[in-house]
Amino acid sequence: MDFGANWKHYDQAIIPLPPDHPITARTLSGIPGPGTLRIGSSGWTRKEYTNTLYPKGVSTANQLTEYGRIFQCVELNATHYKIYSPAEVQKWVEKVKNKDFLFCPKYPQSISHHSSLLNATDETNAFLDGIRAFGNQLGPVFLQLGEQFSPARKATLFKYLESLPEDIDFFVEVRHADWYNNPTELREYFKTLREMCIGAVITDTPGRRDCLHMGLTTPDVFLRFVTKGNHPADLKRLLEWKPRLDAWTAAGLERIFFFLHVHEGEHEAAFYKEVKEVFGIATQETQMSLF
Repeated sequence: MDFGANWKHYDQAIIPLPPDHPITARTLSGIPGPGTLRIGSSGWTRKEYTNTLYPKGVSTANQLTEYGRIFQCVELNATHYKIYSPAEVQKWVEKVKNKDFLFCPKYPQSISHHSSLLNATDETNAFLDGIRAFGNQLGPVFLQLGEQFSPARKATLFKYLESLPEDIDFFVEVRHADWYNNPTELREYFKTLREMCIGAVITDTPGRRDCLHMGLTTPDVFLRFVTKGNHPADLKRLLEWKPRLDAWTAAGLERIFFFLHVHEGEHEAAFYKEVKEVFGIATQETQMSLF
């Protein structure tokens, strides 16, 4: 994902995180939470994983199994392009031996982009029926709206979200700048999501700092971290997140879904090791490889 990346001017990237939005303090309980961290990426089929994260010669059929040994969740982009049946979803579940692993499906573009949430009841039901086959391994479902979906269509968005089942966790990512540039619109957006127990995706990408809104509307965070992979700014930006997530955890944060979007895929394995080191989950082997 290169949304908002602006790699041409990455040397001038703004590193410090902005302050929390006021909604965050109202959402978190003030009582320390578990802050359970799950790290993932956007899929298990990236060719750069072979011979780096995956063993040499791993077959395509076994890539998901290997991915599940390394990561704790996946931002499932496959569901953005096709609605899968329960039987198809079950095949993915069977591939993952780690039963604590969570699949976080991305909404079908036929609903989120092509129909803009209108007249989408049948497709929504088919999508939800399919992903329910993940069972206990279903993580938050991610609804991303296009850059043309402005607050002028907020009534459509809120009506659609209101129709969603309460037994599935949902997060929403809005990209149109007017959601963020107008404080009144942003407050209403956050307030509505909080009332519905729906999360607001935080996207940390260098060229769209407005999407780094720091507003939590549920006690979970769904963070998309867009980075180059082998640039000094990458680690500096990453290091900013450790104290913020620690502070949120001390205030009641329950779950952290941290998704890596590394532009230069050949550096992803090395950057993932840095991520584990920063968050204190590196293995002895990983630590030795970093120094």
